[in-house]
Amino acid sequence: MVAASFAATPDARLRHVMTSLVEHLHGFVKDVRLTRAEWATAIRFLTETGHMCSDTRQEFILLSDVLGISMLVETLATPSDGVLTESTVEGPFHMVDSPGRELGACISGPADGDPCLVLGTVTDLDGRAVPGAGVDVWQADAHGYYDVQRPDVDPEDNLRGLFSTDGGGRFWFRTVVPRYYPIPSDGTVGELLRATSRHPNRPAHIHFEISAPGMRTVTTHLFVDGTPYLDSDAVFGVKESLVREFTTVDDPVRAAEVGLPNPFRTVEFAVVLDRHDPIGERAR
Repeated sequence: MVAASFAATPDARLRHVMTSLVEHLHGFVKDVRLTRAEWATAIRFLTETGHMCSDTRQEFILLSDVLGISMLVETLATPSDGVLTESTVEGPFHMVDSPGRELGACISGPADGDPCLVLGTVTDLDGRAVPGAGVDVWQADAHGYYDVQRPDVDPEDNLRGLFSTDGGGRFWFRTVVPRYYPIPSDGTVGELLRATSRHPNRPAHIHFEISAPGMRTVTTHLFVDGTPYLDSDAVFGVKESLVREFTTVDDPVRAAEVGLPNPFRTVEFAVVLDRHDPIGERAR
């Protein structure tokens, strides 16, 4: 009866989503024989999750991440076909606009950590360079913190940057190698993880969101090879194709050329984007 109540919904997609949602929710309640006390606990949990949200923290995104929903939505939305750069979760810390920066700029403030040069290219499926592509970058520092977590300690917009690829589709910037870190566990998501004996940790990574006119935007990561938790990411975001070795360069001349102390670390990231196909998108 409840599912049938949506039969007259004018929007066909909304009708399909709501009908399926009700059918699955009712099926879940029947399957686990949900009690009144458990339902009240669920309402309390969701209410407190909403109260945890702010301009710099999105607890519902975090909840979606640890339940694997964010990763599933990304995977369904952006199939890679083994050639395109694979997507992964955006995460809860992309809450501010990244500052525009020149190619080669350093996005890290005066902090310790291994200096790192990130080199990349953006091309289409045919290997053609994509000039003017937006490369939005954000990451944790060498201690595992994002700037919004410690506004009294870290400079504003620390370890964030919005770059634009050059005529050859190239981008590069200087930073520090990030550290693995725990997702925020002082709210309802942490309560859930503790109750289910799950750890809250993510492997070290750099976030990227890459976009260009006529291309399908991809949100992805570069994971640091050898970092802990690659095989047990709390938000299920690791894909093998996104794990890279951050190699050590011990070359004073090269270090001087790129404006980094010697030795330094470096990593390369070749991004392949799909051309936007509105007709094909609607068909899928």
